[in-house]
Amino acid sequence: MAKARYKQLVDQFAADIRSGRMPPGTRLATHRQLAARHGLALVTASRIYAELEAMGLVSGEPGRGTFVRDTSLPAGHGIDQHAVAPEMVDLNFNNPAVPGQAELLRDALRQLASGGDLASLLRYQPHAGRPHERAIVARHLASRGLDVSGDSVLIVNGAQHGLTVCAMALLQPGDVVATDALTYPGFKVLAEALHLELLPVPVTAQGPDLEALARLCASRKVRALYSMPTLHNPLGWVMTAAQRQQLVAIARRHELIIIEDAAYAFLAAAPPPPLHMLAPERTVYVSGLSKSVATGLRIGFVAAPADWVPALERTIRATAWNTPAVMTTMACGWIEDGTVARLEQEKRADAMARQQMAARLLDGIPFLSHPASYFLWIPLAEEVRAEQIVATLLQENIAVSSAEPFACSKHVPHALRLALGSVPHDVLGAALATVKRVIANHTY
Repeated sequence: MAKARYKQLVDQFAADIRSGRMPPGTRLATHRQLAARHGLALVTASRIYAELEAMGLVSGEPGRGTFVRDTSLPAGHGIDQHAVAPEMVDLNFNNPAVPGQAELLRDALRQLASGGDLASLLRYQPHAGRPHERAIVARHLASRGLDVSGDSVLIVNGAQHGLTVCAMALLQPGDVVATDALTYPGFKVLAEALHLELLPVPVTAQGPDLEALARLCASRKVRALYSMPTLHNPLGWVMTAAQRQQLVAIARRHELIIIEDAAYAFLAAAPPPPLHMLAPERTVYVSGLSKSVATGLRIGFVAAPADWVPALERTIRATAWNTPAVMTTMACGWIEDGTVARLEQEKRADAMARQQMAARLLDGIPFLSHPASYFLWIPLAEEVRAEQIVATLLQENIAVSSAEPFACSKHVPHALRLALGSVPHDVLGAALATVKRVIANHTY
């Protein structure tokens, strides 16, 4: 009889939520209240809510209660939906572009077609890239504060491939990787695929809680640390020189591999030296041209200690054999003729203009960002439900992300992450005004 009653209550709650009788954001009775109301054992009441949560209908939040979720949202609150409808304003993904990029591609293709040994580009290439191109990339990385030789640089198919190569070559299934409690979703997906355990490090507005990291390393066997010290995604911080020194000291004390993600580092003017320069013996530095040039140009770079290069090369062979020579030739040409440096400068200016627009149009709504980043983070008030905001904005043809895809801890904060780099300025301005209105309408 108790089992039948338990199932009846699960079905009743599910029907009320799916029909809209219990709208998104509704706070449910506490476990004790539910048990008392229906004459159940406390463990049975907890089991009801656990089953509803497993069905994706409610979410339990420590210290706040259990709330009805918005079931109309796409998986990941939009962050995993790569195909955005044409009428949708995309504030989910960054695809930063400046005028004239298409013409640059036409010119590069013409030069490539009229070049010398075109047939050689159709053949297999060295796994880590041709030596002269690795040297070109090393000179490019010098502009990021990296003093490396071409022999320690590997060319990969974008920064995501670079992260994959590093994780596959240097880590084993079951290894524990410390990472910020809010971090890049692509690394979360990678860790899941490779069966790595992510250990969340608490974060602040100024950077990771390094004392907490030290405590975690003392209590767990941590193998590696994934870090974005220069322009963190999604919080936008740039770690200070002192923070970097402290992080490196922890890594050396506990013999951690450091995976340094510098995908957005080009946007920060004169940051402190990369972690790779402070601990070159244990750091792999990963970056690429997706954000600084074009997302369709899948060229990435890994700088690594010399002893690790052979393992990384074998993993490139296993995953892609080599980065296509047509792409690397074009990218290296743009590095050498100054096109990449010019595009990076233009995009820094563009990102700053978009941040200034956001500060003006979101006046009164606190958010975290960097003055030259292409995204911002909006922590929501205690009573505001992120999924409700996301769902309402979707109805107004604006796609944003909640904190869920970025969260590595069980507690997911109610917050929004807005990407600013994929739409024209006028469209962005109108979308930001709508975001402010929707948040205000849900705040009470």
